Amino acid sequence: MRIILFDIDGTLLLSGGAGLEALRRIFRKHYDVAEAVDGIEFHGLTDPLILRNIARKSLARDLEPAEIDQLRDWYVESLGEVLQTSSPRFRVLAGAREMVTELHGRDDVLMGLATGNFEAAAWAKLGRAGLESYFNFGGFGSDAEDRQELTQRAVDRARERVGNDPPVIVVGDTIHDVRCAHGVGADCLAVATGNASPAVLEEAGARWVVSSLDAPEAREALGLV
Repeated sequence: MRIILFDIDGTLLLSGGAGLEALRRIFRKHYDVAEAVDGIEFHGLTDPLILRNIARKSLARDLEPAEIDQLRDWYVESLGEVLQTSSPRFRVLAGAREMVTELHGRDDVLMGLATGNFEAAAWAKLGRAGLESYFNFGGFGSDAEDRQELTQRAVDRARERVGNDPPVIVVGDTIHDVRCAHGVGADCLAVATGNASPAVLEEAGARWVVSSLDAPEAREALGLV
């Protein structure tokens, strides 16, 4: 038995800027800030941390926990609207659908998520991609602002399901995924389909680095050959 945990953005799919547009809309509507997302780093960060960074830049203050909860609800609602009506660049990445379909059909694999998305946002993106039926648990940005902590939540939930301590592989596209994998005692399959180059992912310490999930090396890393 193996536990395989997937990141979402840049690993399974590209939202085509849907998340950015949803954030832009809610800060324009509720805070009268026109370009709140300009200059904000997103890659590999959790949704609550992204909200905090936007608030520090645009509102010159931090957010209270209740305010993050309210922003989460506004964001998830806005994201759903964007995904349904204005996300023409949204796409599932090469090999992702085939990979999760094959893994889902195996009885020696438990597949979950380790993503910085709020849980509701994660399911919205997977739903738009037609991938939601392959997953039913994970660790999310709504579990923890710290990415390693949410990854540990995913590992703990997986171990509760299988009743023992099998090896874990984290599949992601950023150095944050690699570091979090190491932090929870897992190996990392790093996919250079996001902003990080293969060299950067290798330097971060990923056990395997591939160009995409349809690369033969990706299948080999996950035991599909």
